[in-house]
Amino acid sequence: MDKVRSTKLKFKGDKTKKKRKREDDESGPSRLKHVEDEDEPETWVMPESATEIRGPTFIVHPSDPSPISVNFDATRNRIILHPLDKDSLPLIDRVPTEISQVWVTTRVAGSPTINLRTGTGEGKFLSCDKHGIVSADREARGPEEEWTPVLLPDGMVAFQNVYENYLSVDEVAGGALQLRGDSEEVGFRERFWVKIQSKYKKEAHEEKKKREAVTEATVIDEAGTNRTYQAWGAGRSIVSKDDKKELKRARKEGRLAEALLDRRSKLKSDRFC
Repeated sequence: MDKVRSTKLKFKGDKTKKKRKREDDESGPSRLKHVEDEDEPETWVMPESATEIRGPTFIVHPSDPSPISVNFDATRNRIILHPLDKDSLPLIDRVPTEISQVWVTTRVAGSPTINLRTGTGEGKFLSCDKHGIVSADREARGPEEEWTPVLLPDGMVAFQNVYENYLSVDEVAGGALQLRGDSEEVGFRERFWVKIQSKYKKEAHEEKKKREAVTEATVIDEAGTNRTYQAWGAGRSIVSKDDKKELKRARKEGRLAEALLDRRSKLKSDRFC
């Protein structure tokens, strides 16, 4: 029986039981991997690919003079760009300290898009309309609640909406900041630091390994398929040696069965030429 996984969020200052680390001379990539493997499930880490962005999510923008976190104020039912407290820690080492700073990222399996739901209140979805107005007041998800995370070379993330524009931090009258969703290019205002919990990053890695294992196991065996399903004339099987690229392409496009039937028809007709 699978062990039930706790969904409790851990914040800075919470006491957690840490695993004992090996005291040896490991260094380099092997040491880094060893440290990562020992992360507590609720440790906040940076994603290394867009597919790893899932579960509780902390979103920060490196604004000047003070960096800001994207919060949701459940009392006023609105998005707040909240200045972070001054801290000696580098920005990429910051972690959320209150629930209003946490969003919950969900995605449909195999989809490049995600939904960002508030982690407090009644759970509303972050959305953007065709005018670039960003809000978090919708209880149901639709196209305007879908975002495509784009992982940038420096590790930062841009969020693209259904209108192919980007989420950004915009300054309005009086110097106040707000989110907009009408930027056509990625610049400083459209770049965010994103953190997720370690257990969800490992979950994404495990899913990737399973997909790769299935892909490797699915090998096109035209001769075997013909013998099993398409043999004719006392079980004789005729196989082309020239069209393997076409069959591989057909498998990727999801039309392998159709391509094999076309091959059978062609090979049968060639017998009488």
